[in-house]
Amino acid sequence: MRRDDWAWIQEWYTDPVLDRELGPLDEDWLEFVLADHDGAQLVVEEDGEPVALVGVAWGHDALPHAITDLAVAPERRREGLGRRVVHAVQGGERIPEERAWEAYVDPGNAPAAAFFLSIGWSPLGLDDGMLTFRDERPGPVVAPSPA
Repeated sequence: MRRDDWAWIQEWYTDPVLDRELGPLDEDWLEFVLADHDGAQLVVEEDGEPVALVGVAWGHDALPHAITDLAVAPERRREGLGRRVVHAVQGGERIPEERAWEAYVDPGNAPAAAFFLSIGWSPLGLDDGMLTFRDERPGPVVAPSPA
């Protein structure tokens, strides 16, 4: 995300669903995101137009990468875009490789919790007041050594 993305992001968050579930956003949020080195807000585009905004916290030590927020363009809801976006972020060529990913969801955001369950992520319970979901990626395939 760049500073010049702020105009369309603010427009998206006039949508009552986005504002209720992930907002409100303000200038303090923008400055925090632009200065953050422990994560990123990733802009996903199709045909040069933003279709999703994904917050990612980079894993370190024993912690996996985490999806902290996921916003799909309001007019693109119910197209399966969220699922495609999550898979693209997990497999992105500029994303440091990680075997496990987590997602944090406000307990009051039932649609987001249902989304992560629907894409096969496992519920882990509450962590610091947030519902936590995990996606474990299979390890590398290792060919047996010749005997």
